[in-house]
Amino acid sequence: MLQLTDEQFDKLKSNSEELYKSIGEIYCPYFKEKIVFNAKGLEHLKFKSKNHARSRDDQYIRLKLLHLAPKILELSKTIQGFSERKIFELNRSNHRNEKILVDVNYYEFVAVLEEVRVRIIIKKVGTAPKYFWSIIPHWKVDKITGKRKMNYGNPEDD
Repeated sequence: MLQLTDEQFDKLKSNSEELYKSIGEIYCPYFKEKIVFNAKGLEHLKFKSKNHARSRDDQYIRLKLLHLAPKILELSKTIQGFSERKIFELNRSNHRNEKILVDVNYYEFVAVLEEVRVRIIIKKVGTAPKYFWSIIPHWKVDKITGKRKMNYGNPEDD
């Protein structure tokens, strides 16, 4: 558990929100198109679902790593994962909100930058443009030392 004052957390949150809003969109060589950084992605970094906030520690680590997302997308030429699902998504039409079943694609990029291994998730809903969905720390913690480790087995044996 992280020892963080309310003031430190609020400052990080504010700075990260400013950074996020300043990004706008980033060209990704893998897709050969721009990825949008919209309000949905920022909301997902802070909330697991509507009205259910992520834990403070979870928000902290995602917001702390956020600056890596644009760099990774600019450098990515291959994806490491793809998932296709049908999900009920909120749709606003005729001044009403309604949930409709749509095709949703998730694209996963894994990279190591600044000695940190992270996963970036890009989301595409129906025919709408692709947008940044999440950044996830991608490491395990050594139970003995308490430090991050990026390899999980013995490379000699694997």
